Amino acid sequence: MVGTRSSRGARGSRAAAKAAEAAAERGPPEVAEEVAEEVAEEEAEGAGGAEREAPDPGPAPGPAPGPAPAPLLQQSRDFLDLFWGIAKAAQEERLAATAALVQRLRERPQEAELQYALRRLVEGLGATREAARPGFSLALSQVLQVLEDVPLQSVLELIREKHDLQKKKHLRTAAFGNFFGVLALFQSGRLVKDHKVLAEAVQLLQSLVQHRNHLQDLPRQTLVDILSEIPEPVFEGVLFSTLQTDFASAFSTPEQLQLLLVGLQKFPHVLQPKKLKKLLGSASVVTKETIPRLVEVLNAAAKSVKKEKVLPPVGLDLLRVALQEGALELFWKEVVEKGLLQEHSGPGSYTAFRLLGSALPLLSLEQLHVVLSGEVMRRYGDHVLSAQLPSRFKFAPEMEKYVSNFLESCPDPEKQLAVLVAFSSLTNQGYPVVPSLWPVVKHLQPEALLRYSHWLQAMFLHPDLSKCLEFSTSRQKKNAAEDERGRVVTTEKSVFRLRKWLIQRLTSIVENPQVTKDEAFVMGIARFCFFHSFFGTKKPSKGIPESEQQVSIPLDSETRDATGNAFFSLLQTLNSLPLLGEAPKTAPIQLKGKGSHGIMADGQLWTQHLVHYADLLLSHKKNVQPVKPFTTEEKASWDRMLQFADQLQEQAKDTRAAEITAFQQLLLLVGIHLFKTPGECVDLLSDLQHCIKKALDKKTKKAAAAGPEEPQWVEVMVEILLTLLSQPSRLIRQVSRSVFARICPHLNRQALQLILDVLDPDQEEDGAVVVTEEPGKRKRPTGKDESEENSAGDKDGSEDGSDDSEASDDEDADEASDCEVDSGFRQQLMNVLQAGKALDADGESSDEELDDDAMLALDARLSSLFAEQKLRAQAKKQEKEQAQKEKNLRCDFKIKVLDLVEGFLAKQPENPLVLELVEPLLAVIERSMSRDSAKQEQDFLRKTADIFTNQLCRAKQYCHSVASRAEDLHAMLERLVQRASRQADSALALYHFSASLYLLRVLKGNTVKLPAAPSPKKRKGSAPPPAEGPCCLDLARVTRLYAEALTGFLSKRNSPLTSAMFVDLFTRHPTVCQKLVPVVLPFVMTGVRPYHQAQACVLLQKALQMRELRQSLEGPAWQELLEDSIQQTTESLRMEGKAVNRSAHLKMFKALELLIFLIKTVKEEKLPTSLEGPLAVLQDLRQNGQLGATGRLSDLIWQALKLLGIQRPKEEKVKTSQNKEAGAPTELGSRKRKKGFLPESKKRKKRQEPAVAEGSEETPGVTAAMGKGRKRKRRRRKSKQRQMPPEVNGTGEGPLPSLGTPAPDTGKTKKPQAMVNGASQSPAPGSAGPKRKLRVGKRKSGLDVAPAATPEPKKAKVPPTAGSSGPKTRLRKKQRGPEGSGQ
Repeated sequence: MVGTRSSRGARGSRAAAKAAEAAAERGPPEVAEEVAEEVAEEEAEGAGGAEREAPDPGPAPGPAPGPAPAPLLQQSRDFLDLFWGIAKAAQEERLAATAALVQRLRERPQEAELQYALRRLVEGLGATREAARPGFSLALSQVLQVLEDVPLQSVLELIREKHDLQKKKHLRTAAFGNFFGVLALFQSGRLVKDHKVLAEAVQLLQSLVQHRNHLQDLPRQTLVDILSEIPEPVFEGVLFSTLQTDFASAFSTPEQLQLLLVGLQKFPHVLQPKKLKKLLGSASVVTKETIPRLVEVLNAAAKSVKKEKVLPPVGLDLLRVALQEGALELFWKEVVEKGLLQEHSGPGSYTAFRLLGSALPLLSLEQLHVVLSGEVMRRYGDHVLSAQLPSRFKFAPEMEKYVSNFLESCPDPEKQLAVLVAFSSLTNQGYPVVPSLWPVVKHLQPEALLRYSHWLQAMFLHPDLSKCLEFSTSRQKKNAAEDERGRVVTTEKSVFRLRKWLIQRLTSIVENPQVTKDEAFVMGIARFCFFHSFFGTKKPSKGIPESEQQVSIPLDSETRDATGNAFFSLLQTLNSLPLLGEAPKTAPIQLKGKGSHGIMADGQLWTQHLVHYADLLLSHKKNVQPVKPFTTEEKASWDRMLQFADQLQEQAKDTRAAEITAFQQLLLLVGIHLFKTPGECVDLLSDLQHCIKKALDKKTKKAAAAGPEEPQWVEVMVEILLTLLSQPSRLIRQVSRSVFARICPHLNRQALQLILDVLDPDQEEDGAVVVTEEPGKRKRPTGKDESEENSAGDKDGSEDGSDDSEASDDEDADEASDCEVDSGFRQQLMNVLQAGKALDADGESSDEELDDDAMLALDARLSSLFAEQKLRAQAKKQEKEQAQKEKNLRCDFKIKVLDLVEGFLAKQPENPLVLELVEPLLAVIERSMSRDSAKQEQDFLRKTADIFTNQLCRAKQYCHSVASRAEDLHAMLERLVQRASRQADSALALYHFSASLYLLRVLKGNTVKLPAAPSPKKRKGSAPPPAEGPCCLDLARVTRLYAEALTGFLSKRNSPLTSAMFVDLFTRHPTVCQKLVPVVLPFVMTGVRPYHQAQACVLLQKALQMRELRQSLEGPAWQELLEDSIQQTTESLRMEGKAVNRSAHLKMFKALELLIFLIKTVKEEKLPTSLEGPLAVLQDLRQNGQLGATGRLSDLIWQALKLLGIQRPKEEKVKTSQNKEAGAPTELGSRKRKKGFLPESKKRKKRQEPAVAEGSEETPGVTAAMGKGRKRKRRRRKSKQRQMPPEVNGTGEGPLPSLGTPAPDTGKTKKPQAMVNGASQSPAPGSAGPKRKLRVGKRKSGLDVAPAATPEPKKAKVPPTAGSSGPKTRLRKKQRGPEGSGQ
């Protein structure tokens, strides 16, 4: 392209073309082209008028010489580089180049450089690349801004000259050049000062509007920007007359309307009603007459931004003008609600929603009520319900962003409350469409937040559906009941749904950590939820604010249950709530550190305050009454709980604050659950108080242990915690785990056994573990999920529900009919049929005809019988479902109990009771893996295995006080290793073997305590520490145990043990490894299978590589071990034949790796060990061809031979034909076919050609070719080349000599690649032969390195005639073109 542009400027000099070519080498192609063209034009026109200096002439690319280049191009290469930087795609580089250009023109002003820069920048405005156009526009604006002496008129004329819109050929480039030129003039800041240029620039933009297919709406937007920046006098004196035409046609397009609206907002004194009436025919924009045209324009604007999903600017400007004219209500009702919402969904509806969100900051309080209570809100609610399908567009996140931005920027609490209440009142069948977890409340002012919570509480007590903005979907309207009863049912359901959302909204405000709140606010919501969950008002009382507000519609049981669930969910949040506000200076110790969670500023728990509030309500029997009054026993239990909780609060000290707080929290939680499940909590509270007393007495007074018949307090506490873990409350489970962590140091074997009994599979089968689920206590989802579930359910309607019930009945009937008919039912059916005389005594059909009464009676009996059978089938199915449900609940409970086991291992890793967990956990894993389990049981197995592996076997700490139990641990170790050897699955064997390694570590780390020796000098008050004896590990016993396991692994054909287990043993316990090396050594040669011999090599090499083993053996012993290893490995390699299968190959591979390591060790340590045996074996393996077809073994052998001083010879690369003639075996790499060639069996035979006599002129050519080293270039098609006479292609090379076939003819020598396309063997003049010769000569020498495979004999097949060729050959002829045309 550079050459083309230069040829166009051939009228210039050769130096100009040379400079353009140099520019092309240093910059982007497009920029270089433009520079070349610029230089050529300048020289052709004689710009500058200066004399050119002639440079040293050189080779000219142009046809004719010309004048010398300008000094600007000779001396200012850095200056030209700046324009290339302005055109680059990276914004940082463009800005840097622009800054450098402005600095150069300002610091070193030169007329030639300035003129060239202006012309260059103006020309770049129409560049073809998108990144270059804004770069040149910005650079031009900066230059004009800095150099104010440059007249704008001349720049504008230069823009028109360079980018002439009259040239249709370059219309797109000219349009962009004019637009970016005007944009540069405007961005320079000088356009407002030069009124003439301003008017001409505006007229130029008006002319560019018609090029919409290139510029889209950019000229109109630039006009709007100019109109927004100019002052009012300039607009009135300069632009008003120019823009009158656009103003008069404002209702034609959205861009023209936006131009008028901007003028009205910016220059209201110029565009007065009188002028507007002349322009538009009306004194204002928003009138009843202009409504249809405004709707049309807004719909067009909405469709134009459909892909961008934004609000068109004309919409917001029109809203502002409507507010300015006082016609908001007319605009909203007629234009937005009746115009944009004509279509149920589409761009118009979304534009209306965006107008609603954008209008919130612009409206007053009264206008907010008008906008937020209209049809737009109802349509938005309908959209939220209908857009919950995955494929639907969801506008709710965008509306949430609008509301969040408004609440964040609005300082008026009244407006904040109005907007939030309006969206909370948008309901469908009583349920608001906004989620209960709507996070926009975090931006509320404290006053607005308090008033909003009061509104929620008041709406809960007095649910007035008439104050809600209710809407219904089309399906709901279709399925609505018409009678009065249906409306009553719908009203009750709507009230329940509204109250349910309100109580969830209240609790979500507390649960949101981003909401600023204080303790009084939180406690007020908690007391409200608790009061209306379990109490009712008899008479208002000033001491109980919740009783002063009466409920207009009584609370039903479902509403109280939902409120109770919300309260306990809130209680869980309060338990982990950080301290609100700042703690007082005299704060108790609980407020320091992490213990401040769940505690108020006075040091008491949130639960404790709520319990005292509940006691207050119980004491005011005249004013309030509980929904379920306490019995005498329950009230006594409540009073004891309160008294004991106060005692715990008094006993709390610095050292025991955390422990007492955990006990107190558990006690209060169980106590407050008396209102929910009093029957279960009475006995639980009594046992819990007893256990806490025992725990504190044991810690402080060190009281004696309980009697043998009475269980200790820790056992009872564990039973209580296990009972609480089965509760559906997450808070109770969380507190139970916290309390268990406190009592872990006091656990005994019986308490731990209670936990293990839950996990024991045998106990499960015996029915010892029973878990039940409370009926009707399934927790419903809250927030957005609830809204989605609710709305999805509302869409179905009553008819769909009836259809579902009928379908379920039919399905049950089908399942019942498919059930297997038992013999009892068959006998009953026979009896009924015989009694009705339908069958005789032998069971055959009776010939007696029945009358109508008998038939009806028989039908009734049969119907009754089948109905009973159906009921029995349904009962059986329900029993099966109940059994499966209980199984799932039991598994879920076991997963929760595993949390206790994990907590115990984390808190007490050095406790001797940890060893009691090894075998039970293994039993759980073994039983779970031996049966097919569902997903829940797989999760239980996965968690159990994770705890066993990571928390137990790989724990960093372990017990150091089990010296007295050494014999029991050795017995357990033996059981684990023996069980690992007997397993059928290697995964189970791995768990048992890992457990044995853990016990081995424990035994090795425990030492026998010896009595301390008397010291002559004893310090007062300190006894000498007992001396440590040897470790508890019986090394001989353990070695014998693992030796048996290792022997079984290497001698049995199917062993569950793996080499990785023993490698782990060797690595973690080098002492045992030293004892097991003699066991491994013989199996290198005597393993039961090659696989076992390979594993023996792996284990032996791993053992010999250990530093501890080398340090433990002295010189002769270490040398003897190495000699034995070398001998065993050498004999193993000598015995092994050819590596015919995978096991043999693996064995040889591992044996060679071991041998290399042994030789290297002997060489490095310079041991006097003979290596003649390995050398002889390696030579035999290399020479006898026992390496198989792989090259890895050959490499290993040569690596070993290199250590022994034998270097690998360099193989001579000879021709494939010579290899075939010598009969040498072909390696794997050489047999690999090249991509695109057919296999031997798929190739067609050529017709045999007349043989060429020996001693012909072709034979000497082979020697010459080999001497020249051109084999690789000709290998791919050498058979074709051999058949051609040497005088055809002008070379002195002939075909290859004979391949050793019976006939001495070299012409019969064929290559497999010669017949790929089925071409003739003896090419005629002008055929593909010489073409291929020329093609081969162009191939690179590194493509055909591997020799071809030996060809197989082919069957003769008649080829085409000598002058013809196959279709692929003809295709190659066509592609090669004139290369093979010459003869």
